[in-house]
Amino acid sequence: MRYLVGFARLFVGVLFIISGLIKLNDPVGFSFKLEEYFSLSVLNLPFFEPYALAISIFVVVVEVLLGVALLIGFQRRFTVWSLLAMIVFFTFLTFYSAYFNKVTDCGCFGDAVKLTPWESFTKDVILLVLIVVLVIGIRHIQPVFTRKANWIVLGLSTLSCILFCQYVLAHLPAKDFRPYKIGANIREGMIIPEDAPKPIQEFAWKFKVNGEEKIYVTNGAYPEVEGDFIGVDTKIVQEGYEPPIHDFTIEQDGIDHTDAMLLEPKLVMVISYDLAKSELDAFAEVKKATDKALEKGYKVIGMSASGEGETNAVVGEYDLGFDFYFSDMTTLKTITRSNPSILVLEKGTILEKKHFNDLDELKFN
Repeated sequence: MRYLVGFARLFVGVLFIISGLIKLNDPVGFSFKLEEYFSLSVLNLPFFEPYALAISIFVVVVEVLLGVALLIGFQRRFTVWSLLAMIVFFTFLTFYSAYFNKVTDCGCFGDAVKLTPWESFTKDVILLVLIVVLVIGIRHIQPVFTRKANWIVLGLSTLSCILFCQYVLAHLPAKDFRPYKIGANIREGMIIPEDAPKPIQEFAWKFKVNGEEKIYVTNGAYPEVEGDFIGVDTKIVQEGYEPPIHDFTIEQDGIDHTDAMLLEPKLVMVISYDLAKSELDAFAEVKKATDKALEKGYKVIGMSASGEGETNAVVGEYDLGFDFYFSDMTTLKTITRSNPSILVLEKGTILEKKHFNDLDELKFN
């Protein structure tokens, strides 16, 4: 039992720390995932949505600290029972998402590791079993350091989490795991290889034949059956290949400008997924940066999911020298976590990406 508890302690502690740090690297991204869970179509808890960022920070910091506490044997009863409560909640959440197909990615490891809903649930079940082992064998969890040293380790861990979180919120994630990271080419990210797996669907056709209901299964073709058609159920047997970037568009007045923009040798994008939630004061700095880019011969565009009235109002108020184009809000949230933010591209390749606090660091050649 002692060795089993030792393994469970190491595995659970390390996994909680890794999972927490990945999400702590991008708390804004995790808050978007929480907003998805809080939405009307999932848990129907919309009153939590305004507090999604605060909740995300609290959850990931607690996740890291519980992992550290378990490894050093700090307050073992509180730590183990807190871990049990957390994993029971997560297991319920991932099962609910998987069974009802509500959220396709739990966000357990941010954008670093994508898990299907059932993979997330399986991972949580394994953790639940290991944490139950810790509860049963709690007497085998002994402190690594003295009581005072344990408090110091946990205090330093807490301080480190707070400082790191403050840094990524004031700038951008320290490590970008998304397909829009610096150096990535958006056009190449949208390509589907010729040998890519194709989606496979199964169709269950219901007919009434001689007064009896029968089902005929095909991969798409309408079955040749002498009977009355009742209906058809579709089942996805195999998902097709989905390119890393599959929902990126640049539109204006109903016209798609994506291909033309991604061929521009010198392009600056000002991204604000929702101007109503944007740091509008930052557009004074956006104005300075984009004017400099225009002087250097760059084409400058704005990208937002906001309506034309809002974009025109911001352009007029801050005397911006560029027009806004429309793009999907979820896509813009994925591209950058700063609202607003500026990207510099060369024929679709992202050369720079800056938080609105760091616009003075932009370099225009």
